[in-house]
Amino acid sequence: MSDADLARIRTTLSEGLSSLALEVEDESYLHAGHAGANSRSDGGITHLRVRAVAEAFRGKSRVERHRLVNALLVQEIGNGLHALAIEAKAPGE
Repeated sequence: MSDADLARIRTTLSEGLSSLALEVEDESYLHAGHAGANSRSDGGITHLRVRAVAEAFRGKSRVERHRLVNALLVQEIGNGLHALAIEAKAPGE
């Protein structure tokens, strides 16, 4: 996993959500040997945890919030991101 990959993902989410708080963790190493863990030939990120607080989530259901994050990471998903754990909250939640 490249620090550049993680930085790019953080930037994409931060800019796309105008997030007030953002944590992005590469959890790929926790899934070594599991299905999807080897879905990237370049050794890139396959499992990711995202915790975000953003005004963009206000008034949206959990599914809508997850769709918003997934849409921002569509390129990563297409390139082998296998699993995405999302904790998405509006300010004050």
